[in-house]
Amino acid sequence: MPKVIIALDNDISTDDIYPGRFMATVLPTETPQYAFFDRTDFNAALKAKTFPPGSVIVGGENFGCGSSREQACSTLKGYDLAVVARSISRIFLQNSINLGLQVVICPGIEASVGHELEITADHVLNRTTGQSFDQVKLPAARKGIMDAGGLIPYTRARLMARG
Repeated sequence: MPKVIIALDNDISTDDIYPGRFMATVLPTETPQYAFFDRTDFNAALKAKTFPPGSVIVGGENFGCGSSREQACSTLKGYDLAVVARSISRIFLQNSINLGLQVVICPGIEASVGHELEITADHVLNRTTGQSFDQVKLPAARKGIMDAGGLIPYTRARLMARG
């Protein structure tokens, strides 16, 4: 069962997720080392691979606001993390879908570090507290792209299916 590894406030910017001073590094294989770089303890725990794949970042309103840098998504995808937030900025959401970063918009989410979350098609269940929260469903096409691992794998699979 995925656990919450960090619970963040509102307005977490792409600069907090992936600081602009590292924009010279854009390869998805290299960006993860800079995830939440200025949150030194959390960054060190990520680099030490303390958290298993599928672990969850919980955010408040307007998660991923700021610039359009897709590295903010690729840096989290590099650790195979998921994001559950009350709301997600439009550009961050689209970048997440295109890169296959698992994101869930859950306006009522309440969870703390260490809580176990179960994400279903319609709800996020906090197994630790017993609470259930409705999620905002993405359109089927956008969900399909995200579930396929991003736009490139999604397109590749569709082309292969056509023969």
